[in-house]
Amino acid sequence: QVQLVESGGGLVQSGDSLRLSCVVFGRTITTENMGWFRQAPGKEREFVSVIRWTNGRAYYVDSVKGRFTISRENAKNTVYLQMNSLKSEDTAVYYCALDQTPGGPRDYADAYEYWGQGTQVTVSS
Repeated sequence: QVQLVESGGGLVQSGDSLRLSCVVFGRTITTENMGWFRQAPGKEREFVSVIRWTNGRAYYVDSVKGRFTISRENAKNTVYLQMNSLKSEDTAVYYCALDQTPGGPRDYADAYEYWGQGTQVTVSS
């Protein structure tokens, strides 16, 4: 059974940094895409970033470009989201997700078959 386990969230101040981690259990990631989404209270789940496991190419929503970096560590079956220069509007529950269909990448939630439980990121201004 595939399980995604996130960690690294917390309460920080505006301008601070956090690194989120997501470990995939039950499956060795090879050709899939791994994404990060977030959901703020009262809002829809929003695409943040995705990485193609095959070549490491990364894509971001415009609001985080230049501040967030997605990366992968093949040996640990882990994807990271380094978040710098955090803003209050980044406050949300962050989810990692696995899109098992080769190709893409895709920036819509319905494309992802497996999801983590979420980790809270709170940025105080």
